[in-house]
Amino acid sequence: MGLLALGTPFEWAEAKEHADNVRRLGIQQLIDIWKNYKGNERDVLLWGDETEYLVISFDDEGKQAYLSLRQAEILNELAKYRASEAAKVANGDKPIPTFHPEFGRFMLEATPGAPYNVGWDCLLSVEADMKLRRKIARNHMAPNETPISIPSYPRLGTPGKFTEPYHPPTGSKSRSQFLPDEVINPHIRFPTLAANIRSRRGEKVAINVPIFYDKNTPKPFNDPTVDYDRHLFPEDDDVRNGAAKEGHIYMDAMGFGMGCCCLQITFQAKNISEARNLYDQLCPMGPIMLALTAAAPVFKGFLADQDVRWNVISAAVDDRTKEERGEKPLEKSRFRIPKSRYDSVSTYISDSPRLLPEYNNKDLVIDPEFKEQLMKNGMDEILATHFAHLFIRDPIVIFQETLLAPPDGLADHFENIQSTNWQHMRFKPPPPGESIGWRVEFRSMEIQITDFENAAFAVFIVLLTRVILSYDLNFYIPIDKVEENMKTAHARNAVHEKKFHFRKNLFPTRPVTPTRDEHGRISRPPSPSRAESDADARRAQVDNEYTLLTIDEIINGSKSTSDDEEDGFIGLIPLIESYLNTVNVDVQTRCDLARYLDLVSKRANGQLKTGATWIREFVRGHEDYKGDSVVSDKINYDLMKRVEKLGNGTGELDAFDEQLLGKGWRRV
Repeated sequence: MGLLALGTPFEWAEAKEHADNVRRLGIQQLIDIWKNYKGNERDVLLWGDETEYLVISFDDEGKQAYLSLRQAEILNELAKYRASEAAKVANGDKPIPTFHPEFGRFMLEATPGAPYNVGWDCLLSVEADMKLRRKIARNHMAPNETPISIPSYPRLGTPGKFTEPYHPPTGSKSRSQFLPDEVINPHIRFPTLAANIRSRRGEKVAINVPIFYDKNTPKPFNDPTVDYDRHLFPEDDDVRNGAAKEGHIYMDAMGFGMGCCCLQITFQAKNISEARNLYDQLCPMGPIMLALTAAAPVFKGFLADQDVRWNVISAAVDDRTKEERGEKPLEKSRFRIPKSRYDSVSTYISDSPRLLPEYNNKDLVIDPEFKEQLMKNGMDEILATHFAHLFIRDPIVIFQETLLAPPDGLADHFENIQSTNWQHMRFKPPPPGESIGWRVEFRSMEIQITDFENAAFAVFIVLLTRVILSYDLNFYIPIDKVEENMKTAHARNAVHEKKFHFRKNLFPTRPVTPTRDEHGRISRPPSPSRAESDADARRAQVDNEYTLLTIDEIINGSKSTSDDEEDGFIGLIPLIESYLNTVNVDVQTRCDLARYLDLVSKRANGQLKTGATWIREFVRGHEDYKGDSVVSDKINYDLMKRVEKLGNGTGELDAFDEQLLGKGWRRV
C-alpha cells in the first residue's frame, strides 16, 4: 500500500526538482535508524500476512459481474465496526482484523488484528482468521457485493461496462484508453503516483502480455480493443509508435498492475543479522512460490499465454525514461537501470561468510555517494550497497508539507524511496519510536481463491523459515539465476512443465577461502595470481552448487538416479516434516498441519491444479466460449459466481472443484 501521507503533492515537473533533497534526507533518516536500532537483540519472533480482495458487484438478473467502486464507503463501515468492538477487545477478546485501502477503488487489503507468534496455535488459527476477515468484509458490503480473492479481474479494461457505477475510459491522470481515472483510489497519493510515473517516463506505461492462441484465435493477433485513432492526449501517439505489440494483450495504465491482488507474509526477526539471513535464504524461493501459486491467466478479457500477474505490475509502474531503459544515450538521466522498480531482488544482503561475491551481481547499479555516506556512518559494505541500489530511484510522490517539517525522528523520506521499490523481497528497518524490529517481507505469491489455499501457502512459508533457521540451511544461487527463474515462473503451467535453478545441497558447507597457516592467519598476502586462483575456485564451486529442478522435485524431493546420493534432492516438505519430528508437536497438530502441506505437495506434483489452470479450463470449457481466447461477460459472470462460492465455502464441491482443492478442505 505504501506511504499514505496527507498533504499537497507536487506534480512531476516540480517533484523532480526536490528529488535529490528527498534522497539525501532519506539517507540521513536511514543512518539514524541504523545507529539507533542496529543493536536490537531478542526481538520477539512475530509474523503476519496480508490478503487482498476484489469487491464484486453482481447483477444477477442481467447475469453481469462488475467491479464495485465503493471502497471508501465499505472501509468507512468497517471502521465503525472496529470502533464498536473496541470494548470487547479491551476486555480480552481477540483483536479485530484490520482493513486498508489499496490502489484500486475496487480493492480491500486485510491483515490480522495483531501479529502471530510462532506457536502452533497461531499457525493453526490462520485459516480461521482469514475466514473471519472475509466474513466481516462481506457483512459490511451491499447485499449484491462480495469480496473475492483472485489476482486479476478478468474483464478489467474491456470495452463497455466493467465497473459499478460505469465511467467512460478517460481521465488526465492515467490517460488510458481502457481505464477511467475513477478506478483509482481517490486518496491524493494514488492518482498522483499514476500521473507522475507517466510523466517521468515521458509516455504511458506499456504492458504487453502474450495472447494464448486457441483454435479460433486470429493469427496474427492484434489487440482489437486498441484505438489507433484516439487523439485526447499526446500519449495517444504511443500506440501509433508501436507500444502495442503483435501477438500480445496491450494495457496502458498503472491500474492494470496495481489493481492486482496478492498474498504477502512479513516476518520480524530477533535481530538484524537474522533478518538479513532470512531475506537472502527466502530470495530464491520467490520464483518457486510465484509459479506454485499461479492464478492469473486472464487480462483485459483475453486468455493469456502466461499464468501470473508479476510482469503486469512490473510494467505498470515502470517509470524509467528511454535513457534509463537503454533506448537512448545517457544525457539527462543519472543511470542506466536494467529493471523496473517493481521486479525481482537485485542483490543479497546477509553478513554471513557464506555470501560469496560470486552470488551477487557485479554490475549492480548503485549511487556511490550514498554508499560511501552509509559506510562512513558504520554500515557494512554489503548492506550499504543494497540501500545505495534502492536510492538510484526517484521519489515519485512528494508532499510539500513533508519538506517543510523537521526530518529528525521520522522515516517518511526514507520510506518514500523504500516503499516504492517493489521487489519480490523487502528488507524493513524498524520504524523510529515504535517497538517493532527488523523485518523481512515475502512478496511474490499470488492470492488464492479460498482461505484454505492462502492459509496453506502462508503456513508453508512460515514453517520453511523455522527450518531454515533451525538447520542453518543455505539456499544461495547466483542472483542472476533468481532473475531467470522469475521469468520462467511466468510460463503457462510453469509449475509442472518448467525447471528452475535451485541449490543442490541445502546443508551448510565450507566456502572456498584463501590458504591459512596453523594459527588461522593468511600465510602471505595473496599475489594477483593467487587472488585470481581463489576467485576461479569460488566460481567453480558456485557453478557446481545448483542445477535445474522441477518444482515437484524442489517441494517433494527426488530420489537418486545413481549410486551418487548427491544426485537426488531432499525436498522442502520432507525437511519440514523432519523438523516437525524434532520439536514438541502433538498428533492432532501434526494432522492439522498436514492438510496444508498436502495441498502444497499436490500442487507441486500435479495432483491438484493451480488456480491459473483451473480458471483457464473453466473458461475453455464454458458453453459460451468460442475458442477465440475471449472471456465474455457471461463467462466472467459464471466464473465470478463460482469463485464466490468457493471463497465463501458454500455449496458442494463437484469433480471440477476437487481438482483445485482436493477433498475434505472445509474442516476449519
